Amino acid sequence: MSNTITESESKYDHLEQMTPTEILSNINKEDKIVSYAIEKVIPSIAEVIPQIVSRLQEGGRLFYMGAGTSGRLGVVDASECPPTFGVSDDLVIGLIAGGDTAIRKAVEFAEDSEEQGWEDLEKYQVTEQDFVIGIAASGTTPYVIAAMEKCRENNIKTACICCNENSPLAASVDYPIEVIVGPEFITGSTRMKAGTAQKLVLNMISTATMVRLGRVKGNRMVDMQLTNNKLVKRGIQMLVSELNVSYEEARALLSKYGSVRNAISNF
Repeated sequence: MSNTITESESKYDHLEQMTPTEILSNINKEDKIVSYAIEKVIPSIAEVIPQIVSRLQEGGRLFYMGAGTSGRLGVVDASECPPTFGVSDDLVIGLIAGGDTAIRKAVEFAEDSEEQGWEDLEKYQVTEQDFVIGIAASGTTPYVIAAMEKCRENNIKTACICCNENSPLAASVDYPIEVIVGPEFITGSTRMKAGTAQKLVLNMISTATMVRLGRVKGNRMVDMQLTNNKLVKRGIQMLVSELNVSYEEARALLSKYGSVRNAISNF
């Protein structure tokens, strides 16, 4: 049985009697705990990266799945991989209980379905070439747990990101990542510290994976999609710095070759 730290009583009370500054200072005090909690589980996160990288190199995909805040965070991280790293839209896929509607509005009882998670994965014809990460602050979400158990039955490797120790979700995956951030400022409001922890871990997983896949050169996003003027300017500046050419020459190279990487390799 899991220890439901995420549901435990806040260390603070009478919040409505606090001044705005007191509310903000206390939230900030709690937020400082998050990075230290993640530091403790870096070995667990590091263990997952080679597993994901090897599957993506062999044509597999990375799936995130969760409900509510956890699902939304997975969708956000997945959706940022193509513009940031120039990968295809179907390399990292975010699934949320209740479907795309649930990204904006809560879908009642969607997270309680023990069938929907696996059905959502099957729509993508998930196979053992893929890697699936379940995200649930409590570690008790049926939508996620049941899907992880079906993955295990089908020899699909899995990990999870949760914020309770010894949870049912952790028991159902190959690589549990348990970030214990303690009780929330508002009791049970896991969109706060737990959500922040999940977001940071997702950042770490996707960034480390893309670096290992060669999607970063030095410290630069050489494969980013040039989807707005800010990114075009960033690309031009990268070329100015990397190739020691003028701004106009860099602009012409970027226009001709379509990406920073292509411009560098063809210079």
